Amino acid sequence: MYSITITFLKHKNMIDPKIESAIEAALSAFSEFNDFDATTLVPEFNNVFASDADFLSKVDALDTIFDDNSGIEVLREIFFDMVLINFFSEDVKKLEEDYLDTPEWESIEEQTLDRGTELLNLLLYLNECDDESIEPSLEDYLKEFLLVDEDEFQDEYYIYEPVIENQALIESPVEEISQAAQDLPEDTEIAALFYPMMCFFQNPEPTDEEWGEIADYSVEPDFDMAVLEILLTFN
Repeated sequence: MYSITITFLKHKNMIDPKIESAIEAALSAFSEFNDFDATTLVPEFNNVFASDADFLSKVDALDTIFDDNSGIEVLREIFFDMVLINFFSEDVKKLEEDYLDTPEWESIEEQTLDRGTELLNLLLYLNECDDESIEPSLEDYLKEFLLVDEDEFQDEYYIYEPVIENQALIESPVEEISQAAQDLPEDTEIAALFYPMMCFFQNPEPTDEEWGEIADYSVEPDFDMAVLEILLTFN
């Protein structure tokens, strides 16, 4: 694998404020339900996200934090998603306008094809909702953003089929969302994100009591509540 170097202009802070808040919120929520105090890593993550290094170097630095702290391994790929979102919102401003269409970026995409999760699409959607002053909804996300009803987007339909089939759960108690999440086959691509995603779309502004109920019914509360906090922060 050859090295790609991207030269950024010097800039004091290259981290999206929403990303900065999401990092702290996610690590705090994770720590509340795990023996590992991930909040001590907030400065390290902020340094990686805010650095003026090239994208692949940021990914390497991110992976180093996870390699050195196995207790938060479950968060590795969702943090990769946030590095990518931060690149789209902040880093790319320092590059040429058509950078995302260049062979250099195409090569980076090929090298990172196996990285990340569907959280990336969710965050892109929430950014779009913010830009267009739209209230996020599951139906809008599936039909207007992912276009799962269109023939040319059947890959997305396949990934989100469990969500599509369980849309009615948005009107159901959290306990039923939890049961549906537990019933999904482990190899389902959206399985890990199903519970926090459905809970978010059901209630994008939970009270403290409702937040606690979501945690109570979660099988993996450290991960689920970290993801939920990222979504809540972006919303």
